[in-house]
Amino acid sequence: MQLEKVFANNEIWIAEKLAADPCYFEKLSKGQSPEILYIGCSDSRVTAEELMGVQPGEAFIHRNIANMVISIDLNMMSVLNYAITHLRVNHVVVCGHYFCGGVKAAMQAKDLGILNPWLRNIRDVYRLHKTELNAIPDENDRYNRLVELNVQEQCINLIKTAAVQSAYKERGLRVHGWVFDIQTGKLIDLKIDFVKELHGIMEIYNLG
Repeated sequence: MQLEKVFANNEIWIAEKLAADPCYFEKLSKGQSPEILYIGCSDSRVTAEELMGVQPGEAFIHRNIANMVISIDLNMMSVLNYAITHLRVNHVVVCGHYFCGGVKAAMQAKDLGILNPWLRNIRDVYRLHKTELNAIPDENDRYNRLVELNVQEQCINLIKTAAVQSAYKERGLRVHGWVFDIQTGKLIDLKIDFVKELHGIMEIYNLG
């Protein structure tokens, strides 16, 4: 796509919004109160707002390679704390997608340079679940199961944080794990038992 096309598309978008509501941008400028913090993959094929069908202001979005929640990632932790403490979201979603390039790269025994420390976190997920994964004969099935398990582990990483624990006690915030099936367009809820997972880790990760 030529960059000039982007600005032409922007003008069309503005005209469409104003035709539907002449005060659209005036209202948009007054602030945001999203219900959802969405943590997804940076993959160009997976656009968060479009696949959820949400409008501007309805979801706070953070994306990175393979939808990771890493405790020493200041960007991720800043987004999480801002969304929970200041925007007061009630749902935090980790959404992976099948045929994720980051997950596939992590499955390869290969030096990927600057990506190594990032992908190591996904390799750690494989290590935790290697018995289940190694028992899956089909490579694509194994690959996509790792996508699901990675989402599950990132949800657990969220549950380990003080911000999530505090908001759960205060107002019942929930963490959700989803997968986007890139071949069908469907969103799949992995139905992770938030309360069970929280109970299971609180002996070690209880931050008050």
